[in-house]
Amino acid sequence: MKYRWLLVLAIVTGMGTIVWLALPQATETVERNRDLAALQLPDLQGHMQGIIPQGEVVLLNFWATWCPPCRKEIPSMTELYKRYAASGLKVVAVSVDQRREDLASFVSEYNMPFQVLHDGTTYVSQQFGVFRFPETFLIDRDGKIRYHLVGAVDWMSQPVLDTVEQMLNESASGVVSGEKQPGNS
Repeated sequence: MKYRWLLVLAIVTGMGTIVWLALPQATETVERNRDLAALQLPDLQGHMQGIIPQGEVVLLNFWATWCPPCRKEIPSMTELYKRYAASGLKVVAVSVDQRREDLASFVSEYNMPFQVLHDGTTYVSQQFGVFRFPETFLIDRDGKIRYHLVGAVDWMSQPVLDTVEQMLNESASGVVSGEKQPGNS
């Protein structure tokens, strides 16, 4: 009986080690709430763009054309963007596809009205520790990562809408607009 438990423990430990070693390890991941303004990627025309517009609420989505869950969430992400773009929501879709040339037709086919950037080397994706697709980060006006979501999301679900509205109503200091400030009468 004792040996059976040792064997099970050895197998579980070995499997855990194998899984950990098989996962892509980013050597330098973006720290939570780090200043992200310096990161840039090319757009579909090859022009370098900052991935995090300063002072904006940003939905930063890492995806690929070959990823079925990524394709599934594009329509609701598009609707979310259309609903809140005028209120200050920026959607930045970062494709990890190897060839930028393949993206233009895909973006057109899926009617993606938001900014699409290309991370063919996956350098920026690795900085965020991304290795599953889709992965999304909701970033506040201060440039701080507030939420990290893995997998396809229904971007028009009520919890998502409530979260986005709350973030859009916050000023750059994280204070909800219209709230009384301490010391103000």
